[in-house]
Amino acid sequence: MAARTKKLIAASLVVGLACATGVITSAQTKRIVSLVPALTEMLFAIGAGPQVVAVSSYDEFPPEVNKLPKVGALLDPDTERILSLRPDLVILYGSQGDLQTQFARTSIRTFVYRHGGISTIFETIRDLGDATGHRSEAARVVADVQARLDAVKARVKGLPRPRVLLVFERQPKTLREVYVSGGRGFLHEMLEIAGGQNVFADVARESVQPSSETLIARAPDVILEVRAAGLLEEREVAEEQGVWLALPSIPAVRNRRVHILIGDYLVVPGPRMARATEAFAAAIHGVRPR
Repeated sequence: MAARTKKLIAASLVVGLACATGVITSAQTKRIVSLVPALTEMLFAIGAGPQVVAVSSYDEFPPEVNKLPKVGALLDPDTERILSLRPDLVILYGSQGDLQTQFARTSIRTFVYRHGGISTIFETIRDLGDATGHRSEAARVVADVQARLDAVKARVKGLPRPRVLLVFERQPKTLREVYVSGGRGFLHEMLEIAGGQNVFADVARESVQPSSETLIARAPDVILEVRAAGLLEEREVAEEQGVWLALPSIPAVRNRRVHILIGDYLVVPGPRMARATEAFAAAIHGVRPR
C-alpha cells in the first residue's frame, strides 16, 4: 500500500469518537499542533488556521499548511520539536496513548481523535469550534456540508439504487489485496446518500478484504475505486480499469461500469466529504451538483 494512501486511509478508517482531555477554553487555545490531517482541514475550514503552528508530515491541504513546520505523524511524531513550539493544544490519534500521557505530564492539553460516521465528523467539527473560539464558524461549516449532502440525497431520490462496490485500496495492476468499504463509517454513509447500495452493507466493519470469489458472488452493478491524488497518471486509469476484466461475470465489469475517482478529498473525513459524495452520485447516476 502506497505511503500516501496509507496516511489517508489511516485518517479515515479508525472507529470511535473525538474528545479532548482536560477542560479546554477558547481563550487558552492559541498555539495548536495537529498530527491528524483530517482535523487540520477542519481547523482551517472553521477559521482556526492562524492558531495552527505545526502539522503532520503528511498534511497537504489546505495549501497554507505547506508553510508550517512538519513534526512527524502517526508512527513517528517528533516530540522534541513539538515541545519546542510551546503548544497549548496538540491533536493526536486515539492510538497515540503514550503521547497523550507525555503531554499530560507537561500540562499540554490534547484533543484525541478517533473517527466514525458522518455524525461524528460533525461532532468533531463542533468540538474543535468550541475549543478554538470558532463555535459559530464551525456550526456554519456543519450546516453547509449537511445542506450539500441533503441536496445530493434529493437529486437521487426515486432513482434506481444499483449495488455498488466501493474500493479504496488494491495492489496496482492486479486484483490482489483488495480493500473495500463495509457497512460502517463515513465512506459507506456517503455511498448510501449518493444513491448506491453498498454490496457489503451487511458487514459491520469499515474495511473488508474480500476474495475474488466473494466479489463475484456479491455481483456489484457499479464499481467505484477511490485513489489519492498523485498515485495514478491519466494514461494509467484505463489500464487499471482493465484489470477488472479478469472477473467478467461481475455485472459492473460486463456493463463497463467501473469508475476510478482520483483526489485526496475522496477519502479524508471532513468538510470536503460533500464534494466526494457529489462525485459518487455523478459516477453512479450521472447526477451532478446544480
